[in-house]
Amino acid sequence: MEAYQYPDGSITYPGHPIGPGGEEPVDTVDLSEYTAEVVTWTTSMAAPPGVREPNTLAIVEFDVDGEPVRALGGVTTDDIDIGDEVRPVYVEELREPGAGIREPESQDWDGYRFEPV
Repeated sequence: MEAYQYPDGSITYPGHPIGPGGEEPVDTVDLSEYTAEVVTWTTSMAAPPGVREPNTLAIVEFDVDGEPVRALGGVTTDDIDIGDEVRPVYVEELREPGAGIREPESQDWDGYRFEPV
C-alpha cells in the first residue's frame, strides 16, 4: 500500500505524479505498516464478475505522523462499524482472475483488504 508524500507534507493514496500543491512526490509511505480508523462503510450486493458477494467496502483514515490519509478498500469481514480500528492485510487474489473479460495475465490480482484489529 504505497502512498506518495509531497514537499508540502501531504500524502495521497493512491499516489499521483503531481500532488495537491502541484509538486512531484519526494518520498513514499508504506501504509501497510499503519493501522487506520473506519470512516464509513457499505455493502454491495451486486459486485462485478469475480468479486465476492456481498462485497463490504470501507473508507478508512490512516494517521501518518499527524497527516491524514484516506483509502477505499474491501474488508475481511462483514462485521465492521464506523470507528473500528483496522489494519491492511495482503491478499493474493482480490477477485477471481478467470471471471472478467480481460486476459488474466494482463492484470494484477493482488492487493490489500482491511481487517479489524
